[in-house]
Amino acid sequence: MWWAAARTVLRLLIAAVWLVAGAWKVQDLDAAVMSVRAYELLPATLVVPVGYALPVVELTMGVLFLVGAFTRPTALFSVAVNVVFIIGIVSAAARGLRIDCGCFSEGGPLASGEPTKYTADLLRDSGFVVATLLLARWPDTLLSVDRRRVRTAAAAAG
Repeated sequence: MWWAAARTVLRLLIAAVWLVAGAWKVQDLDAAVMSVRAYELLPATLVVPVGYALPVVELTMGVLFLVGAFTRPTALFSVAVNVVFIIGIVSAAARGLRIDCGCFSEGGPLASGEPTKYTADLLRDSGFVVATLLLARWPDTLLSVDRRRVRTAAAAAG
């Protein structure tokens, strides 16, 4: 029972992270686009669509984790998104870009003399990958749509 409770807390914490990140970006879509542009990885034609889509994707994952629906696939998708973020941060650092990752802020180029936070960003995102991998491996949590759906299907079959 304690392990299911721990996974439930983990699921809800991950939901909160995605909801906060998405809510931050959806409030200022121009800043979200600026943040995507700052990485200098995408063709110009993709920067705006990705900048607009990212908060929607983050909010969607947050809601799915919050209600515990499709936990395993959402966790695997979350891992993939975070790996892309990690690659972006590593790429920016390797190319000498001085940007804010834009995860929980406006993002974009840093002011002159402002330090980068790449190490902290990478540690945070790596921890997030580990947490979501745990949920991908053990997606059954308390108070979840997934659990109710499985029980309903089992009752109908039995």
